[in-house]
Amino acid sequence: MNILKVPALRIKQGSNRYLYSAAINGKLISEIASISRIRRHDTLLDGYQRPEVSSHITEIKNYIDSENPLIPNAIVIAFDKTVTFESITDESDHGYLNIPYCNEQDIIPGFVVDGQQRSAALREAENSDFVMPVSAFIASSVEEQREQFMLVNSTKPLPKGLLFELAPHTSTRLSSSLQKKKFPYEILERLNFDSDSPFHGKINTPTNPDGVVKDNSILKMIESSLSDGALYRFRDPATGRGDIDKMVDLLVNYWLAVRDTWEDQWDKKPRDSRLLHGVGIMSLGALMDAISDRHYQHEIPSYDQFYEDLQKIVEYCKWDHGFWNFGQNDQRKWNDLQNTSKDIQLLLNYLVGRYLRSA
Repeated sequence: MNILKVPALRIKQGSNRYLYSAAINGKLISEIASISRIRRHDTLLDGYQRPEVSSHITEIKNYIDSENPLIPNAIVIAFDKTVTFESITDESDHGYLNIPYCNEQDIIPGFVVDGQQRSAALREAENSDFVMPVSAFIASSVEEQREQFMLVNSTKPLPKGLLFELAPHTSTRLSSSLQKKKFPYEILERLNFDSDSPFHGKINTPTNPDGVVKDNSILKMIESSLSDGALYRFRDPATGRGDIDKMVDLLVNYWLAVRDTWEDQWDKKPRDSRLLHGVGIMSLGALMDAISDRHYQHEIPSYDQFYEDLQKIVEYCKWDHGFWNFGQNDQRKWNDLQNTSKDIQLLLNYLVGRYLRSA
């Protein structure tokens, strides 16, 4: 095992946390720290980084190879416990970071928390003498690395879907906007990855890019029902969470009934049918709340109850052909409906109204 020994300044933060400031040759960073891109193994979330952006990396590489480059922003690295700090004296905050690298197990001790594109550009640059500022900390777990990644990047223009998908897998207190998404996205993940869910593998997320249903549409549908719909009755107001198993059971029963009611629409992409388009997801979510209210005494309506009630509106639905008849002089071609607040409200009022009049 090789040990990279670099001068470092130890900075105490909090009661027992330390940050280490160092300068490391840019070519060595890829040997001591990897980029953990977000992915899934079965249903388990792994990693936390976004994919590299090749055009941005090329721009940084060209700058590093220019005549007089200067990059003042430090790369942030989370090391595991194999990395140690060695003080010059017992009481000094000046010393050395001892970083193992290129060991026999090919285990890299660090992960890049912030600066993945800079580290990639340094790896590809011809300039072999460029020294990069590094801020490092020693993490106790992968979860801590993930939390630091979110805290560092929460004020930057990261894709919201990536932050939402990471949120359920952290225990730290996030910003209020992200905190509100944790539980709804946890429900979304159950719908996306539970094998008995009709949405199994169908919801498009950063780790499931082949999904055809936008995660934001499902998330809004869940949030609306949690706020004042069918899912609200299983919610714990004190924690903002609730009985997730019952919530998922209700959602699975309903959307299985939707799938079987419009079986020929279920596998169509949103551009070819409005059933799994944002406007369809939100309006059918409101209908789920209305049907659940009618069967309130059953707590969780069964698949059969949902399926029977959905038959009452089938003739009025024009998901992939024809015209919606919203009233006198108010007809809309099926693909004129868009994922806008106005169109969503128009369609959900129509579906719920038709259902209540036929119930």
